[in-house]
Amino acid sequence: MHELGIVFYIIRDVKKVAEENHVDKVSAVVMDIGEVSTVVPDYLQDCWKWATDKEPVMKGCALRCNIIPAVTVCNSCGCEYPTVEHGRTCPRCGSPETVLLRGNEVEIKEIEVKDQL
Repeated sequence: MHELGIVFYIIRDVKKVAEENHVDKVSAVVMDIGEVSTVVPDYLQDCWKWATDKEPVMKGCALRCNIIPAVTVCNSCGCEYPTVEHGRTCPRCGSPETVLLRGNEVEIKEIEVKDQL
C-alpha cells in the first residue's frame, strides 16, 4: 500500500505551506487523483485519518479527492478518447501510437483553512 507514503508527502507539503502562511489549523485538503494513477482513494482516506490525527495543525482535517478521468490522444489521427474504456489502442484508427494526456495526476489542488481571528 503506497498510499501511506503518499499521505506522508502530502502532510509534509501542507505543513510547510501552513507554516509559511502562519496557519494554525488546516481544515481540508483537496486532491486531484487521476483515474489511472494507481492511487486508491479509499486507501488514501484510511491512511489520511490515521496520519493527520498525529499532526496538531492537521488533526481532524478532511481529505476530498477529485477523480480526473484518463484521456488518451492518438498521434496518428488526433482522436482523444477515454483511456480506461479503450486502452492504448486508438478506437478510431487502431493505431498503438498514443499518449496519455491526463488521468495520472496526484496533486494537491487546494488547502482550506478556517478563518483565524
